[in-house]
Amino acid sequence: MFFGLDLDELQIYWWVIVSLLGGLLVFMFFVQGGQSLICVVAKDELEKTMLINSLGRKWELGFTTLVLFGGACFAAFPLFYSTSFGGAYWVWLTILFCFIIQAVSYEYRKKEGNLLGSKVYEAFLWINGVFGVFLIGVAISTFFSGSHFVLDEHNFVEWSMVSRGLEALLEPANYLLGLALVFLSQILGASYFLNNIDDMQIAKRARKVILLSSVAFLPCVLGFLMWICSKEGFYVDSKGVTLQPYVYLHNFLSMPYLIVGLCVGVGLVLWGIYLNVFAQSKKGIFPLGMGSVIVVMAVFLNVGLGQSAFYPSIADLQSSLHIKNASSSYYTLSVMSYVSLLVPFVLAYIVYVWRAMDRVKITRDEMQADSHTY
Repeated sequence: MFFGLDLDELQIYWWVIVSLLGGLLVFMFFVQGGQSLICVVAKDELEKTMLINSLGRKWELGFTTLVLFGGACFAAFPLFYSTSFGGAYWVWLTILFCFIIQAVSYEYRKKEGNLLGSKVYEAFLWINGVFGVFLIGVAISTFFSGSHFVLDEHNFVEWSMVSRGLEALLEPANYLLGLALVFLSQILGASYFLNNIDDMQIAKRARKVILLSSVAFLPCVLGFLMWICSKEGFYVDSKGVTLQPYVYLHNFLSMPYLIVGLCVGVGLVLWGIYLNVFAQSKKGIFPLGMGSVIVVMAVFLNVGLGQSAFYPSIADLQSSLHIKNASSSYYTLSVMSYVSLLVPFVLAYIVYVWRAMDRVKITRDEMQADSHTY
């Protein structure tokens, strides 16, 4: 089946998979968003325990999706993987640290003999929820703003800045996507609390958070979309990579299905916000999740399938990476494409685990009676 496809088709197929996994990862940031809201939504120790245990049921799903996303990049676009993770390693080590302390916090927050105390681990969860998500947003934004790397004839990467990726924080436009992801994760996290916890007081505060975070999220995401559509882009043709105006806008116009997807995704996000805040529903997490995935996919497909480099270099334009020069060989992509058929099973696993864990909503009585709590 896949060996009948040509190399270009396989490269497109794998970029679609990477885009889908990127969208799912952003949806799974509801865990991080919820962590950043623990001290906002909870007003006492019992409510705090309810929130953390609600998130504790799902945090492994986000970690699984993050590993899948990285694995797909490594399998399909190894030059991108080695250039980004091997070159910009300070920013990725910082992100990794944020996620390591998340796992440790869920394990040790309530453990007897805890030397650091529960407050320290709650602070770790907040750091993961805010800075982990923000830095990933900044890192993804470099797909459009560019990075400071040079590839030699052997594809060995050299970084022109000693900050090794952290210099992305010096580009103010990168903050738009970073902040947009933080506020979106908070909207998703508060929506998840509404759906998963049976408590009137928590629900009231969660709806307020959704409204306030939405007011902050919309200018950030619209500002990001306006920025990428109006800026110079890294245009790819047979002559190499050049800076051209409105590259990403032209990508959208040349692929109108991306515009449709973007509008549908934004519409679903707004519909989810309306359901939660104004319709007093507890089901807004589902259109919010679907809308988030679709919007992220549209952005990824724009930079990957259009006439642009998806990992551009500011230091050396010709070192910029696009799906044609960064992908694995034809044989590797073909073989891995059969492995990719397992992705629907992974998605089914996520749905199954979600439904199984949500059959019984978290209540105050459960937290007071259950001896095993996070």
